[in-house]
Amino acid sequence: MSLHIRDHECMIGAIRLALISLIALLGVILNTGTGEAFHTGAVAECKECHPGWTRELRGSDASSTCLRCHQAPAGFRIPAGAYVATADSDMPSGVPPSQMTPGGDFGYLKKNYTWKVSSYQQRASPGERHGHNIVALDYGFAADTTYATTPDGVYPASELSCISCHNPHGRIVQSNGTPGSYRLLGGIGYKSSSAPDMVFTVDPPVAVAPRDYNRSEAVTETRVAYGKGMSEWCSNCHTRSGTGYGHSAGAGARFTPTIISNYNAYVKSGDLSGKDSESYTSIVPFEEGTDDLQILSQHAKNDGSSLNGPDANAVVMCLTCHRAHASAWDSMMRWNVSVEFIVHNSMYPGINNGSLAEYAQGRTAAETQRAFYDRPVSRFASYQRSLCNKCHARD
Repeated sequence: MSLHIRDHECMIGAIRLALISLIALLGVILNTGTGEAFHTGAVAECKECHPGWTRELRGSDASSTCLRCHQAPAGFRIPAGAYVATADSDMPSGVPPSQMTPGGDFGYLKKNYTWKVSSYQQRASPGERHGHNIVALDYGFAADTTYATTPDGVYPASELSCISCHNPHGRIVQSNGTPGSYRLLGGIGYKSSSAPDMVFTVDPPVAVAPRDYNRSEAVTETRVAYGKGMSEWCSNCHTRSGTGYGHSAGAGARFTPTIISNYNAYVKSGDLSGKDSESYTSIVPFEEGTDDLQILSQHAKNDGSSLNGPDANAVVMCLTCHRAHASAWDSMMRWNVSVEFIVHNSMYPGINNGSLAEYAQGRTAAETQRAFYDRPVSRFASYQRSLCNKCHARD
């Protein structure tokens, strides 16, 4: 009798475990908006990454294990949830990656572009210059071949992985007592198993994303409400990023009255008729200078209801100009800074529409438009210059 009872209890336990796994999986598929529902440390979740209750991973390495859930399945071209990479088969030559998360699509690391500016001059935009070169052997992602360590830092390129930045087990409380962590980013004391000598000294930034954030912005902007601390957090690996390395104003610098006025008035090249209440664009985001999650939650929208521009508290950050994962452009920029015009003759530059090679840079018009998250070209001027002008208005 006791044996039957024990079998019955085992069966119930197995059913409960299966239900927990299903609920956790649904949390990922439906996207709770926090990106953290699955990574809470529940027993069923451990087995999704670690087989047999060991430290062994289901993938060949950490990033390969992450991409088992976070790379969109082949044939799945509609952006959804926490997919951060597009399958190779869905982005053949001339076709852009599909995912449009605020951080970008790691698929751009596999996009190599070449073009000729004359009969004897050829230029290139290699994939490894488009973002953070995570190592994921099972998915064809390899270490950076140019930089042995983080640019302006010491993190080893050969060990760069998803868990270099994100804590896969989640974080309950930060060092300052704040519960949770934006995008599971590691905080003070965090170190990944791949590079245990690199210990973070800065806690994660304060930010809030809307529930549906991986989406086309052809109609409305996807606004992540960045609060404070982003550039400082980046300095965990990029040791001078928090002091404005590469930007004259300095990452972490407050917007000046002139920059605030420019940002709010700037619509496109030659058009400074914008209004403060309609000026925000996710191509040039900024920090709001607050850690009030209630305020940030009110601003994190994707329906066009939260487009207020910067005020006296606004701050420049690394992500004002760069995407966190990867982009279509060199140095993971949000727009192409190496050309005079990002829109030329009322067209997105492309090798298939007669654009000058120096503007198309080996990309199709569809690839250029996807880099702007499907925005119609009419959002820009017929001859649109760099979006540095959103703040500096020198065009």
